Amino acid sequence: MPPTLLVLQHIVCEPPGVYEDELRAWGASLERVRMDEGDPLPDWRRFDGIIVMGGPMGAYEEDRFPWLSTEKRLISEAVLAGVPLWGVCLGSQLLAAALGGAVAPGPEPEVGVLPVLRTAHASYDPVFSLLPDEFPALQWHGDTFALPPGAVQLARSTAYEQQAFVAGRAYGLQFHIEVDAALAAEWGEVPEYAASLEAILGSGAQRRLLREIENAEREMTGLARRLFAAWLEYVVGLKAPVARTA
Repeated sequence: MPPTLLVLQHIVCEPPGVYEDELRAWGASLERVRMDEGDPLPDWRRFDGIIVMGGPMGAYEEDRFPWLSTEKRLISEAVLAGVPLWGVCLGSQLLAAALGGAVAPGPEPEVGVLPVLRTAHASYDPVFSLLPDEFPALQWHGDTFALPPGAVQLARSTAYEQQAFVAGRAYGLQFHIEVDAALAAEWGEVPEYAASLEAILGSGAQRRLLREIENAEREMTGLARRLFAAWLEYVVGLKAPVARTA
């Protein structure tokens, strides 16, 4: 049987992007669960790894989204059992919360294609050591998290101290490098996303942000595929495709 990863998705416009492309290139399959649609959570023990994606809700909004409690419990159980996990944006916040880190609104939204800085600890990590010391990433968030107990910080930005961390075999990334211009354009078609962007960055923000993403797309998505491939190989334990080992 080919390896299978569980994808926890919170809105239709925020799939794994090029992470999914890389996953399929490795011959793996995925089982997608739409949390916002009320899909039931499967037994995490059936999967070789878990991918937790972004979304417009806060990790602390259980009153509005009761399924967040169930999702965080699954994340906690799976990570503590040693299941590899890859959390992006909201996914990183859910991972932090599931492991005991506080999640709360930050001082102000961080939005745009902005530099992310790798920490010194990242140079010793089998995944994040592949990144340059500074790289561009799409930021679109207003919440942040405290580093969970025992976790190692892997990246920061000038606006937000916590941008990435690793806890055992679980990685949390606050930033997006998996989003290409086509997917970003889909985000802009969501009325709530478009209104939020205009409120934060002003009139014409969507057009300007899309231009920024187009200019950085090749670098960002190339880094995303390299990073995710390293996670698949060195953390999940998948065998690299023949074309990559030749």
